[in-house]
Amino acid sequence: MWLILSLIALLMWSGSDLFSKLGCQNKSEKTAPLKMVIAIGVAMGLHAFYEIFITGTKFSLEVVWIYLPVSLLYIVSMAIGYFGLRYIELSISSPICNTSGALVVLFYLISGVVPDTIILVGVVFTFFGILGLGFAEYSEDEEARIERQKSANIKYHKSFLAIFLPVLYSLIDALGTYADSLILQSEKLEEAQANIAYELTFFVVGIFVLIYLLVRREFTITKSDGSKAIASVFETVGQVAYIYAIAANPISAAPIISCYSVLTVVWSRLILKEKLSWKHYLGILAAFIGIIILAIFDSE
Repeated sequence: MWLILSLIALLMWSGSDLFSKLGCQNKSEKTAPLKMVIAIGVAMGLHAFYEIFITGTKFSLEVVWIYLPVSLLYIVSMAIGYFGLRYIELSISSPICNTSGALVVLFYLISGVVPDTIILVGVVFTFFGILGLGFAEYSEDEEARIERQKSANIKYHKSFLAIFLPVLYSLIDALGTYADSLILQSEKLEEAQANIAYELTFFVVGIFVLIYLLVRREFTITKSDGSKAIASVFETVGQVAYIYAIAANPISAAPIISCYSVLTVVWSRLILKEKLSWKHYLGILAAFIGIIILAIFDSE
């Protein structure tokens, strides 16, 4: 069963990446990232209510308060990620965002915990991948960029935000993961309870964002909202599948699920018609090697 759940998480999260990109990539729709937050909040809120009132999962509001710092870090990182989708190809942003595991290792190093050598090797590969992607972006000739983007749905230009926002996402997500592990250990919370707390917090944030847009009269329905709705369902289903897959078999499930960015790159090439330079793909390969090493050996 863990294998099926792992594959579901893999497909759902790569699909969430794709449809989030489709829902947020239009720069003229300035509120698109905020509407994406609303969509995710609604989907996760519905699942949280299902867990509490239908399946009867034991839960108290105290858990929401205890887990609040972690929830907010995750939510802020995702919001930043949605804003970043407007400035760079999904083929580049997704692998960078998925390198947050390497930053978690650095946080443990700073706190005095020294991991195995193979874990450090994974971190090195990951950072070389990020640096390689950054170098490929900023060293690319503008004419070469225009040439390779001819078949793409949207054209991109050199921008500081293009690399900065995915890296910022990775940093904040890593802080959330680090804080997550500390709180789960110290408070002895169950994963299911922590996930419900996270989903309820996301739901509340989504409602506040909706009210904010309504008050400012900036909430409008657009064609891309369908993609946002699909992305929110995929993200929520992927999150649930991930939790149960990791609980059942963390050593085998983690490497499979960590490869969802590989599938995201495939969708980007096939559906979004994104085409990168060999330097970009070399950076992505280095990042993927690091991610897989961390997923395999850090889950043991």
